[in-house]
Amino acid sequence: MDKRIALVLGSGGARGYAHIGVIDEVVARGYEIVAISGCSMGALIGGVYAAGQLDGYRDWVCKLDYFDILKLVDVTWSPMGAMRANRVMNKLESLVGDTLLEDLPIRVTTVATDLNRQREVWFQNGPLLRAIRASIAVPGIITPVKLGDQVLVDGGLMNPLPIIPTVSAQADLILAVNATAQTHQPVTLEDLLPPDEVAEEQAREARLEAQGKGFSGWLGGVRGRAQRIFGGADEDEESDDEETSRKKAAERAWSKLDIMLASFEITQGALAKYKIAGYPPDILVDIPKTVCGAYEFHRAEALIRLGRHLASQALDRFEGREGVIPGGGQVMISEPAVGKPAN
Repeated sequence: MDKRIALVLGSGGARGYAHIGVIDEVVARGYEIVAISGCSMGALIGGVYAAGQLDGYRDWVCKLDYFDILKLVDVTWSPMGAMRANRVMNKLESLVGDTLLEDLPIRVTTVATDLNRQREVWFQNGPLLRAIRASIAVPGIITPVKLGDQVLVDGGLMNPLPIIPTVSAQADLILAVNATAQTHQPVTLEDLLPPDEVAEEQAREARLEAQGKGFSGWLGGVRGRAQRIFGGADEDEESDDEETSRKKAAERAWSKLDIMLASFEITQGALAKYKIAGYPPDILVDIPKTVCGAYEFHRAEALIRLGRHLASQALDRFEGREGVIPGGGQVMISEPAVGKPAN
């Protein structure tokens, strides 16, 4: 069977860690990855892999606990976004340096959205870090990238699963990972992982709780950061004591953040379905959006295992089919509605 494969790595926040597990499984089966198209977290993972630094990135994120994630949140008061993401980008810079997209051994396309022109922008050349930073700029949360007269934000705003850029890669297969997959019923991460891996994840959670680094303390910290981002107490709460007022303000700010992210994810999930229907990949790996919140970046290890497990199942189904014609059933769109690749 032909082994040249193109990967489409979709947006999805923390669920994008599953892309690492998918890549692990694809490589373990002997496929040659010849092209990657990524959006948001998919752009980050795909770019780091193509630069040969995925192991270093994996080692870093798998060691992050709840409070390490909080330390990465660098709040700004810019009207364009609440976070700068400088701390994350500094870590990426230590891994990939000043690598250019055109110098990578694998063709990589990252997708952003130009707010001014209301269209997609494909990065296929220029600094890898800039391409990643533009693609991960969640509107209202992470400040946009200004490039000339373009104001660039998360590509998931228009195309959370960018399949089209991989079509010209001359690959035998296209495998897409949809990390905003919708399900009829809520599905948890534990529902999908093998039993032995569920036990391992539960043991890790118990260790963190025993060390005082558990989820409950982290959640309080996140709410506090959300309050810094989205404002404080209302005037009608002035009569409350200070502690009660602070807690109410944190809860309200957390709700605002949750609603913003949930609304963005609903849009992404619907758009991804249209992209798949219009341009079906040969292999589709669905990561249900209910397995974790978009901001739960402390769950990297379990999400990587989930990605590999689901990729293994998808590849087993594909490789077990008789008379498979790689690339069959796909139709080329002659004029995709995208912006000119940014330089």
